[in-house]
Amino acid sequence: MSITKYGLFGKLKALPGQGQALADFLLEAARLLDTASGCQLYLVSTDVTDADTIWVTEVWDTQEDHDRSLQAPAIRELIGRAMPLLAERPEPGMTVNVLGGKGLA
Repeated sequence: MSITKYGLFGKLKALPGQGQALADFLLEAARLLDTASGCQLYLVSTDVTDADTIWVTEVWDTQEDHDRSLQAPAIRELIGRAMPLLAERPEPGMTVNVLGGKGLA
């Protein structure tokens, strides 16, 4: 029997030349989420054709765990510092039900 987890694939577009700076903020978020309840996976990647496009892949035990993480003061402060680097509003992304796979508990 598989247990469904909450997954997100998000795309963030940085201002020209700011992709690495935005990725650095997201990697800092990953470190902050290391102890977040329900966070199974938080990956930050750059697009191979556009260094200013950043992809974030997340797997959480539940959507509530994800939503609760966004309320943490350190995460909210980090989001505030990263927002000026965005060229546009983040796309809504894709929400998926994660059924399992290599690397997930």
